[in-house]
Amino acid sequence: MKVTRNTPNQLILSNTPWFIGISLIFFILAFVGAGLFIATEGGEGILFGLFFAVFGGGMGIGAFCVFVRRVQVILDRPSNSVLIRRQSVFGYDTVEHELSNLSHAEVETTTSTRDRTTSKMHRPVLILEKGMSAGRHPIVEAYVSGHGAQRLADAVNDWLPARAVDSDSQSA
Repeated sequence: MKVTRNTPNQLILSNTPWFIGISLIFFILAFVGAGLFIATEGGEGILFGLFFAVFGGGMGIGAFCVFVRRVQVILDRPSNSVLIRRQSVFGYDTVEHELSNLSHAEVETTTSTRDRTTSKMHRPVLILEKGMSAGRHPIVEAYVSGHGAQRLADAVNDWLPARAVDSDSQSA
């Protein structure tokens, strides 16, 4: 996820998982292509080739549906709104909150231990302190490693107290 617009009146964070999407498309094409190639050889390979194409392609399509999600968060001062938009193969969802209810952003961290190795994963969350939606609202559902979640939380926290620029007024 990255900051795509940072002006005094608007902050837009967005994530489009191009790499995962394109990789899964190649995965699907490879399994379907190999399966169809085996099936066209004839003989006993027809059923195996069709199974290979359907099962492998189906697994790729399932992974595409689960993992490829576009997320966009728009913090807009003039309309006093926070929009969280999520788009997947199954549809489009928008959640709207009042910007005045947003207190700050934090990073949630989860720790897992495997083979005596500890790893930490993070995700940014928006903290709404008042209103009907008071509570913690994750920007993205998945936890990721690295410093990206902290960069996003810092961007939101730096943007929130900034003074909005009135486009109608002129500086003297």
